[in-house]
Amino acid sequence: MRFIFVLYVTPMKNPIRFFLLIVLCALSSNVRSQSRAETPVRLTLNHIAIYVHELKSATAFYENILMLPKIEEPFKDGKHTWFTLGKAGHLHLIQGAEADVKRDKNDHLCFSVNSIEDFIDNLNRHHIEYTNWPGTAKAPTVRVDGVKQIYFQDPDGHWIEVNNDTSVK
Repeated sequence: MRFIFVLYVTPMKNPIRFFLLIVLCALSSNVRSQSRAETPVRLTLNHIAIYVHELKSATAFYENILMLPKIEEPFKDGKHTWFTLGKAGHLHLIQGAEADVKRDKNDHLCFSVNSIEDFIDNLNRHHIEYTNWPGTAKAPTVRVDGVKQIYFQDPDGHWIEVNNDTSVK
């Protein structure tokens, strides 16, 4: 309230000084709003956390089936495993989930590979069952844009899609 009162009284004593003060305040406000508009908030993916029942089997799956490189995790409590996803960030496995949780295929992670056939060979070597979207075993879905995709589950039932979409870098 004092600020408003001072502004109200000031024009009576020195209208030019008051006018300059108003102009400076307006310009200052405009500069602040322009600088915010020029620098929008940018979100980047840092990590994806997956809550698992048994950390050892989940870690082996993501390391051997998805071939994700493990990285050091800071907790050192035996309840976490971290993997790098390259520029996309990290994947964190966290032990403590209930066993046998039903999962919906619509809720899935998706990874792209250069060769879906080579990836399928790896799944077959490890005896991992995969399906297309409708659920037909060992049959990739071919999207309208020609991308092939398959679906399978990790040891906790989390759905994973792997496709050969090379447009994502």
